[in-house]
Amino acid sequence: MRLWLPVLGLWLIACGASETAPTDTRRSDTEAAGAGVRTDGAFARFDFARGTAFPPRARLAIGDVRVAPDAREVHVPVRLDRPTPNTVHARVLTRNGQPPVPAFEGRHFARVDTMVVFRPGDPLVQTVRVPLNGLPAGAHFALHLPEGADGAEVADGSGEIRGERGAPVSRAIKDGFRSPRRFAPRGAPVYRLDPARAAWSDRGGAGAFSTRLPHGRTQPANGESGLYLDPDWDTGGAAPVAVEGGALVLRSQQLARPFRHEGKAWRHGAAVLTGKAMPATQIAFGQYEWEAQMPGRRGAWPALWLLPVSGWPPEIDVYEGFGDSPDWNFSRDISANLHGGSNGRRRFTVPLRIDARRFYGLGGFDESYHRFAVDIAPDFVTWFVDGVEVYQSVNPFAGVTWFPLMTVAVKHNGAYEGGSGAMRVRSLRVWRSEGADAGADGG
Repeated sequence: MRLWLPVLGLWLIACGASETAPTDTRRSDTEAAGAGVRTDGAFARFDFARGTAFPPRARLAIGDVRVAPDAREVHVPVRLDRPTPNTVHARVLTRNGQPPVPAFEGRHFARVDTMVVFRPGDPLVQTVRVPLNGLPAGAHFALHLPEGADGAEVADGSGEIRGERGAPVSRAIKDGFRSPRRFAPRGAPVYRLDPARAAWSDRGGAGAFSTRLPHGRTQPANGESGLYLDPDWDTGGAAPVAVEGGALVLRSQQLARPFRHEGKAWRHGAAVLTGKAMPATQIAFGQYEWEAQMPGRRGAWPALWLLPVSGWPPEIDVYEGFGDSPDWNFSRDISANLHGGSNGRRRFTVPLRIDARRFYGLGGFDESYHRFAVDIAPDFVTWFVDGVEVYQSVNPFAGVTWFPLMTVAVKHNGAYEGGSGAMRVRSLRVWRSEGADAGADGG
């Protein structure tokens, strides 16, 4: 969720760090076999400039491979040109060759449609196995990235596999890659939401969430069409925040009649709860975990996110759902982000947007309750869904104390209907760690 400050106008969006010259990103599998270099501590000396700079993204490439006609398999290298500061996700898919001597799926090779993941600290090269049925000399096909890569630039999105007499045997490269972490609280429990006892008000307080963003109740610079409603207002619509069925419900809606606020008529109602005035929910290091069911309505923009008590930016987005995007699928897609900068200016963003079902077998986020968590350690920020790590980034923010926000914004023109426009939150738990005790595994 992007926080907009009216007095600052448009954001400055910049990378925050200069790109260094990339190394050659095309290698054969035999060259790549010796390149499995560990990258632990690669960013220990990077100057994050008080949260305004971030390391350059890695560049991903698929290598070319030559393979003997009698080979029964080939291992195609997928590599990064540098250590990655954040998790990289990529779908790779085989594709028939081109004239004059194309190789064909089923006849010469088996179809492969699989996922490749690089996490911070992983080696720079891994391989994808493609079964072969005999590849004639000169015949070729490709392994490519049909959807680009999430978390990296694409240096070369297609690698050629060509039959060649006398070609060396390709080798698999899988060692040194870690599995996803499992979520495990490592700090002291400091807050747990009980929906039946939840309280909220305009400004909030030590025991009450606030029903407004730190700067107000509208965000037109985000393209939002919803007014963040106060439960005491008579808008003619349903309560924006309520307790129903043992859950805290944040409801976005089309209002029964336009509601005027600050000289403008608003036709959509949004909902927000923040812990800005609740010290028990605030941490510098530790974990947040929500158990929530997301809306599924087109135009809904639900988010679970964190802001610093000192003011935006930075920002950590634990979950976002982009219902305004025509290709967003609430059931299977997830998004997360870091926004860095200072004095109201965003200098960089480190986004995740993937099909969680395809990469991790997770889904149904708008159909039932799921757990969305983040672990903030001095070295890494790590995101989890249903206890499974889905993303990790080096932590560019030092000395920041965070508070949580739950929002369902509206970014929609016309009738706002179909499906649910409500986020249901059954639990929010917070654990606080300090200093070295907050260290993360796996980076």
